[in-house]
Amino acid sequence: MAGKNKGERFSDRLDVVIAGAGYVGLAIAVSLVQARPGLKVLVVDAAPEGVWQRDGRASAIAAAAARMLRQLGCWDEIAPEAQPILDMVITDSRTSDPVRPVFLTFGGEAAPGEPFAHMVMNRDLTGALRRRAGELGVDILQGVAVEGFEMEPSEIVIRLGDGAGLRTRLLVAADGVKSRLRNMAGIRTLNWEYGQSGIVCTVAHERPHEGRAEEHFLPAGPFATLPLKGNRSSIVWTERTEDAERLVAEDDLVFEHELEQRFGLKLGEIRVEGQRRAWPLGLTLARDFVRPRFALAGDAAHGIHPIAGQGLNLGFRDAAALAQVVVEADRLGEDIGALDVLQRYERWRRFDTVQMGVTTDVLNRLFSNDIAPLRAVRDIGLGLVDRMPGMKSFFVRQASGLSGSAPRLLQGEAI
Repeated sequence: MAGKNKGERFSDRLDVVIAGAGYVGLAIAVSLVQARPGLKVLVVDAAPEGVWQRDGRASAIAAAAARMLRQLGCWDEIAPEAQPILDMVITDSRTSDPVRPVFLTFGGEAAPGEPFAHMVMNRDLTGALRRRAGELGVDILQGVAVEGFEMEPSEIVIRLGDGAGLRTRLLVAADGVKSRLRNMAGIRTLNWEYGQSGIVCTVAHERPHEGRAEEHFLPAGPFATLPLKGNRSSIVWTERTEDAERLVAEDDLVFEHELEQRFGLKLGEIRVEGQRRAWPLGLTLARDFVRPRFALAGDAAHGIHPIAGQGLNLGFRDAAALAQVVVEADRLGEDIGALDVLQRYERWRRFDTVQMGVTTDVLNRLFSNDIAPLRAVRDIGLGLVDRMPGMKSFFVRQASGLSGSAPRLLQGEAI
């Protein structure tokens, strides 16, 4: 793996500096250098070395993102540990209900022989992207934050936390939903909190899940069971924030009892593996995605509710679109940091992002309650969709990320 130590100076002018070594930042770096080996790309990350290896979370990788990772030379490393989602079941009930009627089921193929999604451990995804970045000669400067930057006509001058200075044609902020760089650039956001928190953990169970994902809509919010390799599942459990904080603080016996009330006994005895965490849920949408020589990507541009499992895949769409815009501009001899170039990326991604933000917001408000008339309406709606094969195919294609004018990488094609 390529890397740099804190305090080292980069004397040459860079083409692109990416703040954030998560999956979005790394995917942008790999995409750019694979398509244009002459581009000088640096990734800067504030987290200490090795933190990513301790990430016990898992994510749903849509079919389009898997195609992108295959094109980038990462999927062969990820695939042996990736669990295909073969079908999905949706229920709507209360925690105390003895039976959870199934209102909607989905088949799990985006195309023949291609599951619409896989579950992947975050450390496996990040590790594969880091390895590929190293193969391509992308440097990763770990444990150093961007402390400030100044925009000049032909470049951005960046100041790092260790006193180093960088000059680059383009700065990409992929530093998360609470992006410091977004604030430094003066980009405002639309933001509100849901009063909910998402509890994430991994459970082991006696019987196999057969690749089935389940989402139970409960009054406090959705409870999703997502299959992992072996007899294990990833849990994304939405509760009111005060209840989530209480549950995470409880001892193992109480927490597993509450978990079992929602998970059920269909897969036998369950046991929590590793750490459990909770984080507050809200909607964050950046009012602008770009400034001259500056672009937002991933959660820095949008943070949405996990109800549809699309947060990570929105980030990959950003990465694919931004890389394609920059590579095509560079091939034409255009200034990759010019505002008119970056606005092509903004126009491409804005509608999809706003649409997904609004959709998840509406779904969360519709399903995270116990209002009888709303329960009746949504259950009728789910039942009708279940009886319409064409509508179900449309939703599967949406979930797979293959709808609309997808960037070439998401279609499995080189830029």
